[in-house]
Amino acid sequence: MAKEKSDLLYGTLDMLILRALQHDPRHGLGIADRIHQISQDALRVEQGSLYPALYRLEAQGWIKAEWGLSDNNRKARFYTLTGKGRKQLAAEREHWTRIAAGINRVLANA
Repeated sequence: MAKEKSDLLYGTLDMLILRALQHDPRHGLGIADRIHQISQDALRVEQGSLYPALYRLEAQGWIKAEWGLSDNNRKARFYTLTGKGRKQLAAEREHWTRIAAGINRVLANA
């Protein structure tokens, strides 16, 4: 049996991070945990991918970061979705829906 893949498709990480921040601020590990939880254990985001993406999203103005204390009283950067980030999430979601529908049509008619 083939090994099950949990790799993210190119370009989806930003959308997943924005979605994880849609309702509450989270620190890096909290974002990764939220994606894992929402995906029902299907997706894992590694730190080597997560933190460069967070810095990129912050530079684009889609998220902002502030220092705070985690649940275990450690200093951590908490990320929050900005208004610009909410607009980007809506655009990413629409794009994903359109692409996924196209892929599903191809698979259904193969």
